Amino acid sequence: MKRFKYIATALFFLVVAISCNKGIDPLTRIEPGADASAPVVTIKYPTEGVKIEVPELLATINIQFEVTDDIEIKSISLLMDGTEITSYSTFKDYRRAVKEYSYSKVTTGLHTLTVKATDLQGKITNGVVKFEKKPPYVAVFPSEIFYMPFDGDYVEKLSFKAATVVGTPGFAGKSLKGLNAYAGATDSYLTFPIASLRNSEFTAAFWYKLNASPDRSGIISISPSGEDRTKGLRFFREGGATSQRFKLNVGVGSGEVWNDGGVVNAPANDWVHLAFTISQASCIVYINGVATTTVPAGTIDWTGCDLMSIASGQPNFAYWDHKADNSYYDEMRIFNKALTSTEIQNIIQYDSPYVAKYSGEVFYMPFEGNFKELNSNTAATKIGSPTFADGKKGKAYAGAAGSYLTFPTTNLVKTSEVSAVFWMKVNANPDRAGILTIGPEDKTNAGYPAVQNLRTNGFRFFREGSASSQQFKVNVGTGNGESWNDGGKIDPTLGEWVHLAFTVSGAKSTIYINGEVARESALTAINWSGCDILSIMSGAPRFTEWNHLSDLSQMDELRIFNKALTQAEIKTIYNAEK
Repeated sequence: MKRFKYIATALFFLVVAISCNKGIDPLTRIEPGADASAPVVTIKYPTEGVKIEVPELLATINIQFEVTDDIEIKSISLLMDGTEITSYSTFKDYRRAVKEYSYSKVTTGLHTLTVKATDLQGKITNGVVKFEKKPPYVAVFPSEIFYMPFDGDYVEKLSFKAATVVGTPGFAGKSLKGLNAYAGATDSYLTFPIASLRNSEFTAAFWYKLNASPDRSGIISISPSGEDRTKGLRFFREGGATSQRFKLNVGVGSGEVWNDGGVVNAPANDWVHLAFTISQASCIVYINGVATTTVPAGTIDWTGCDLMSIASGQPNFAYWDHKADNSYYDEMRIFNKALTSTEIQNIIQYDSPYVAKYSGEVFYMPFEGNFKELNSNTAATKIGSPTFADGKKGKAYAGAAGSYLTFPTTNLVKTSEVSAVFWMKVNANPDRAGILTIGPEDKTNAGYPAVQNLRTNGFRFFREGSASSQQFKVNVGTGNGESWNDGGKIDPTLGEWVHLAFTVSGAKSTIYINGEVARESALTAINWSGCDILSIMSGAPRFTEWNHLSDLSQMDELRIFNKALTQAEIKTIYNAEK
């Protein structure tokens, strides 16, 4: 009986042993063979080109890597910018090592991580990646209190707080600036706490690529719960497949303010800069830096407003179907003041600096709500009170009595050739005016400085005529003399935009009207002595005799070149803008 007990116990442990090892392959010795290959290194993080952005001066990263070898790994070293930070020489699996190492001393700047693996035969493989720790974001513009670039995350860079994600928004894989942009999706948007955004004035500015489906959506919404538009603000769009109107609604406590904004063409598929400003005096909607609609406003009432929604009217402005937006967003900024038009233009120029569109272009002034030359990002000096009107493209210069612009000629008088092209809607009253003038002071004139008419240097492009016929002329100073070109005529009573151009080379001057040659005139060479300013839309202050003073016409898309354009080049510009 006792013997039976021992046998039963032995059988029990045998069964247990067999059960525990069921499904486990037995270890089998494998001969190592010849050491033919060097180790293989795979760095999983950081990846090549990654940019680490944290508020701390020193960042911590978790370095993740894998090393394999056909026979046996001898050692692994991690080097940061050439200095070893840790090493390994013992491995549970002598052919494969999967490791993670936390390194807490990553300084701001570019870095090189090297994973150096050595096998038993001394063969070495270096895995290398370069990455960057960006400095903590510092507000670029005065009064900027919120910045979200959407570069692969939804983090606001001044507070370093992440927005709350609702639904499944994504990233566009493209951007106006930086690494990425927000890509909207159905029933998806972001929310962000607004404790720091509740100010008496408010500006939001961002880049936007429109998806007109659905045909309406919320864009930025700060509302209390319920259909209460007497608090907070709502920026949204409505329209159809071909155009969308961007509107703003502001709650001022006792009521609401409506601004019907402006329209963007839907099929264009271009990045558009949108902005709106709210002050006690007014609220304004801007499209590409141009004010579209201005209405009286008042102080925003923030009662009950806790969250800002981005890319949707939800959750508190979902009625009228102002729900999720499938468009792209980039470079979103919020300010605690109502920015001026100039400040908004500065943001546009900072985010998307102008690049000369045509060969030889050294000056471009589109007159989009300001008098800034975009190649140099320099504003002209305003004399008098010129204004703006609807232009050939966007806004245009609108002349006024005793008014014009001046601009330094530093980059305009460096070559022996020059061209200017622009659009003009002529007001024939007065019947003559200066249009573009670069000339020296006439210190020899008896009426100096009241009368100026020294024509041996620079150029003077002007018009003369009557209410029904205006002739465009150019006078070029050659140093010892002058050259006249009496150009061509237009009928100003038609009220049409006319494309004008003139070119000056070492042999001739040519005037073009709507891309066609009006007249050519021989000359030797242009002389720039004493020519330090350009006057736009007047002969003043350097060409005032014969009453070539301020022009009350409209001008748009002014470009100046450091060469004599060909007719083909002028027609290219004309056809692109007509």
